Amino acid sequence: MYSNILVPISFDSDTKTERAIAIARHLAKPEARITLLHVMEHVPGYAITYLPADYLTQSRAAVEAELHQMALTLPHGRGVVVEGHSGRTILDYAAEQGSDLIVIASHRPGMSDLLLGSTASMVVRHAACSVHVLR
Repeated sequence: MYSNILVPISFDSDTKTERAIAIARHLAKPEARITLLHVMEHVPGYAITYLPADYLTQSRAAVEAELHQMALTLPHGRGVVVEGHSGRTILDYAAEQGSDLIVIASHRPGMSDLLLGSTASMVVRHAACSVHVLR
C-alpha cells in the first residue's frame, strides 16, 4: 500500500482517467494522499497569436475546476495544475512531493513514440518511485 500517490491526468480519455483514479484508490493506504496532476504544455509563440487573449487563463481555470471536482471524490485528494513539459514535469513534481507511486495511463506506442518516447515511457524510465502503467 502507498501513502503518497501521483496520478497525472491528460484529459484525453475519461475511461483511462477513471481507471487510473480507481487503481490509485485501490493501492492507497487509508490515510494516503492522492494528487491528480495536470501539466499544461507551453504554447509556442507562433501559435499563441492565433488564440484569444484570455485563452490560457480560461483553459487553466477550467482544468483546475475539473481536477478539483475529481479530487473531491477521493479521501485526502487534491488537484494540481502546473506548467511545463509533461514527462519532465511529472518526474520533478513526484520527486519534490515525495510520491511513492505514480499511476499513469499510456497508449499503444506508434512509430513516433519509438523515436521520441512517450510521456509514460519517460516516467517509467526515470521515476525514482514505483510506477503503475495503464494500457
